[in-house]
Amino acid sequence: MSPLEIVAAQFEAYNTQDLEGMLAFYADDCVVAELNGAVLQSGKGEIRARYAKTFADYPRNRARSLNRMALGATVIDQEHVSRSPDGPHFEAICVYAVKNGLIARVDFAQ
Repeated sequence: MSPLEIVAAQFEAYNTQDLEGMLAFYADDCVVAELNGAVLQSGKGEIRARYAKTFADYPRNRARSLNRMALGATVIDQEHVSRSPDGPHFEAICVYAVKNGLIARVDFAQ
């Protein structure tokens, strides 16, 4: 799979709240961080805990990709996220770094 296909597949799993399906696209030592800032999660275990809580707290959570682009192993996604149809809503820029067929790092700007 190309980096673009990997990000699209994990995005689809995120939207169906398929936690294990989503995590299958992440490297065991993946880092999730604020863009140019603090590390939010380090390793698949911490990522699993974050999204298990998100999916439990917001069972109607969904994201739409407003714009997706790729250059080599980097994929950038502009996303609109709705925790439920009535809100809250927010937009984020997600920068995915893909290495050896897995997402190795995600940086969020919000």
